[in-house]
Amino acid sequence: YTEAWDADKTSIHVMPDTPTILLAKANAANVSQKLYTQAWEEAKKKGYDMRADAIPIRSAKASRDIASDYKYKETHEKQKGHYIGCRTAQEDPKLSWAARAMVLQNDRIYRKAYHDSKAQIHIPVDAMSVQAAKECQTLVSDVDYRQYFHQWTCLPDQNDVIHARKAYDLQSDNVYKSDLEWLRGIGWLTEGSVDVVKAKKAQELLNERLYRTRPEEMKFTSITDSPDVVQAKINALQISDV
Repeated sequence: YTEAWDADKTSIHVMPDTPTILLAKANAANVSQKLYTQAWEEAKKKGYDMRADAIPIRSAKASRDIASDYKYKETHEKQKGHYIGCRTAQEDPKLSWAARAMVLQNDRIYRKAYHDSKAQIHIPVDAMSVQAAKECQTLVSDVDYRQYFHQWTCLPDQNDVIHARKAYDLQSDNVYKSDLEWLRGIGWLTEGSVDVVKAKKAQELLNERLYRTRPEEMKFTSITDSPDVVQAKINALQISDV
């Protein structure tokens, strides 16, 4: 298959001035690292003469001075103490505003008027707020709340006493649970409960063995002389490597 191509490869000759060859040479010159840096290498061999007063040197020095933190703060350091144009600090609006803000933010000065006046308040004993406070204190007092009343003497056969006993028995937790005492200590099996039956039904629904029928369990006999079987045999013989 490749004998003719191997024989032709040695007899093919391409002219060096064809467009494809010229384009390849131009591309090689464009991507050549040596040709790309050739002018720079030749310029480095010639050397250079850079004077101290050259424009690039002066520009670099000016940029360095601008970026220098010392030069940046030099003017500010010289102007310290000279920018206040008032004779006293009270005449300067900025200093006055700062002092006023400090006074407003001072917590001691903020509470000074309250501490001076809190001991000079006189409340009459019969004021409405004082009376209301006393009434509230009486209502929420635990001593008055737990004050026991005197014992009443009632006949045991009175209707209200009988009714109260029945209501107490209905509300009593011991009487309410007395019909469950016979269940205490009796064992109980979970077999047949609602949760167990529900879990079994869910397991049957999710069971892969019950859901799918295996092919080998199905009773089926293929016909050997059917057209599709005969065609499959012919195809198998045609693609067989043997």
